[in-house]
Amino acid sequence: MHAWLNHLMQLLALPEFGLSTVFVVAFLSATLLPLGSEPAVFGLIKLSPALFWPAILVATTGNTLGGAVSWLMGLGTHKAVDRARGSHVDVRALRWLERFGPKACLMSWLPVVGDPLCAVAGWLKFPFWPCLFYMAIGKFARYLTMTAALLWFFPGALHP
Repeated sequence: MHAWLNHLMQLLALPEFGLSTVFVVAFLSATLLPLGSEPAVFGLIKLSPALFWPAILVATTGNTLGGAVSWLMGLGTHKAVDRARGSHVDVRALRWLERFGPKACLMSWLPVVGDPLCAVAGWLKFPFWPCLFYMAIGKFARYLTMTAALLWFFPGALHP
């Protein structure tokens, strides 16, 4: 088992596989699937430190495009928000989102609420491109901060 895992980690460290894997995981984690992409980014960077900036940028791109898919899904999904409107707290949250508009998508980096936020922004018909811009800023800041923090707490390269 250890040899198989070691082989898989070496395979994922190759730029042609590692970055594409980071993209796919980051994309999927930006949907409503319960998946985190930070371990994939951190693992690739630990195995290939020279890929720090490419990994951050690829993860940001994948996660932002996944957020765009959530936005598009939210645009056509009225049922879920209609159910949420029955609750006073949810109505207050929708009013808060409407007040901030696309800038609320800066919060798309937050765990649990960030991905649904993109879908709600689409349902509220916020302009797509400004939402995408603010999503990208928030997601870039998250990957940069999280990866830098993990590297600070776990310094040194991995030796296969």
